[in-house]
Amino acid sequence: MRGNVLDLAVAVVIGAAFTAVINSIVNGVINPVVGLFGTSSLNAYKSCIKDCPSAPGSSGGIYIMWGSVLAAVLQFVITAAVVYFCIVLPANHFMAKYIAKKKAEEEALKAAELTEVKLLGEIRDLLVRQR
Repeated sequence: MRGNVLDLAVAVVIGAAFTAVINSIVNGVINPVVGLFGTSSLNAYKSCIKDCPSAPGSSGGIYIMWGSVLAAVLQFVITAAVVYFCIVLPANHFMAKYIAKKKAEEEALKAAELTEVKLLGEIRDLLVRQR
């Protein structure tokens, strides 16, 4: 049980560090690419739904910040893809190899046991015939 708790603690620490890496990739690479087509940050994209500043006499307005939601979705997708392709897929591959090896060992042991039982049966038959 203690090993599982340690593994979980290590996963949380690495996950937090990994999140910082993904955030820097989105802010340093994705946002400038988006800047080629519009503003320099996804967070700047928003839509006004009430009291828009362009209307006369409006003071701030109420905005839907869909750019920050899009940035969060991009960060999630990148994180999920990296975790899947760098951790889950290789772990499944190695686990399948481990299970196949274990199964082959069990089959060999079962075959040896069957051979041993057959040999003991033949010895028994020979002893019965000798009497």
